Amino acid sequence: MYYLLQIGNTVADSTQKVANAATALESKIFSLWDLLQKGGFIMYPLYALLAATIFVFFERLIAINKASKIDYSFMNIIRDNIITGNISAARSLAKNTNNPVAKMIDKGIQRIGKPIDAIEKSMENVGKLEMYKMEKNLSILSLIAGIAPMFGFLGTIFGMVQLFYGIASTGEYTLGTIAGGIYTKMVTSATGLIIGLMAYVAYSFLNTQIDKTANKMEAASADFIDILQEPTR
Repeated sequence: MYYLLQIGNTVADSTQKVANAATALESKIFSLWDLLQKGGFIMYPLYALLAATIFVFFERLIAINKASKIDYSFMNIIRDNIITGNISAARSLAKNTNNPVAKMIDKGIQRIGKPIDAIEKSMENVGKLEMYKMEKNLSILSLIAGIAPMFGFLGTIFGMVQLFYGIASTGEYTLGTIAGGIYTKMVTSATGLIIGLMAYVAYSFLNTQIDKTANKMEAASADFIDILQEPTR
């Protein structure tokens, strides 16, 4: 009986600890939200910039990752088909493969029989178009990285106006009088800097991924030109 009571007390203590931890976590969440609310109406454009940063980052990340997926056997199959004179099979493979490298190769295959310089130029033009598609909307992240801190600075100005207005209205220079302006100043400034930093990091990371894909495209283009200069079987 004693052991049963001891086990019951242990379970009760554990349950109480879990409840206390959940209450503490909920309190912290509400405290953070309350703190953000003290930033005033300037926080709403900052929320919009944060949402745009997250959306553009993941949308571009998915698109770039899809474009960078290249089957390592792709160029080997293209080489075998071209060397054996089976141009239609090479064209079919390139046409039915949906990535920037395949589109460049498809354009090169269409130009087979023309001077190498003309083929390279055609492939280069396609490569530029594919790069433009991958870089689409990246300028939004660059813009957010620049203007988010400016919105934070604007909040600082409103905070200082609120501060001096409170002092002028009450004639008192107490902590309660200046707290609202200080909250607005600090919260908006910190939020703007954090969002700007997030956008800058996202922009730099996506540019790095695009550069990696561009290197794959250049390597595939060079391989294709080498294939055209190999003797056919």
